[in-house]
Amino acid sequence: MSEQKPHQRVALITGANKGIGRASAELLATLGMTVLIGARDPQHGEEAVATIRAASGDAHTVPLDVTVPSTIQAAAEQIETNFGHLDVLINNAGITGTPARVSPMDATDQIPSTVDLAMVRKVFETNVFGVIAVTNAMLPLLRRSPAPRIVNVSSHAASLTLTSDPDGPFAALLPSAAYSPSKSALNALTVQYANELRKDGILVNAIAPGYVDTDSNNHTGYLSPAQAAAVVVRLATLDANGPTAGFSSEDGPLPW
Repeated sequence: MSEQKPHQRVALITGANKGIGRASAELLATLGMTVLIGARDPQHGEEAVATIRAASGDAHTVPLDVTVPSTIQAAAEQIETNFGHLDVLINNAGITGTPARVSPMDATDQIPSTVDLAMVRKVFETNVFGVIAVTNAMLPLLRRSPAPRIVNVSSHAASLTLTSDPDGPFAALLPSAAYSPSKSALNALTVQYANELRKDGILVNAIAPGYVDTDSNNHTGYLSPAQAAAVVVRLATLDANGPTAGFSSEDGPLPW
């Protein structure tokens, strides 16, 4: 009688060729997972893959633009053919809507009364609708995992409690009609998916990684991508008794 092969854990990270996504992929690889680098530009994805393989990790590129349905379907088919299942989905791909050279702290283009609606739609297309499209495409694969996990990369700016406090830590943030509301919507989606999938053992959580040194804030963040990845991966590797429908940071639960 042949021995049953051990289950190989597979993780897909969107927007994983740089920043938090790449750091999360690198950390998951060190834990023995096969990591799939979702990237709009396959060449950039291959660069991340090469780095992980050089460190003896198992990594593969998955061409994926969360705003292009054909690439999402192709990604699901690629994972189905090559692995047959998915254990972890990290919805990391996101945009601020503001040029990278401008810190979100100074994003005057997102002030509600003067905002360009086209920009708002573009941000929601990536940060909200893209998450729905990717999650739904990957759910059949996640259902084949013995311990499926979904992590949505959110932001402290998503917290209505924190951002509505005129004396709170985020009082200096300019009003936003695009980025912050898109992350609040992502949090709401997290809860709804968690409620639907709870009975199936699929844990769904949102994480606020903090102010991280990435392209999206012109590298003004004070946390490294590796520090942010640690909290993302913690939620991606929860045991069966772990939380679901949560919103947290490295310091614990955050107010909605």
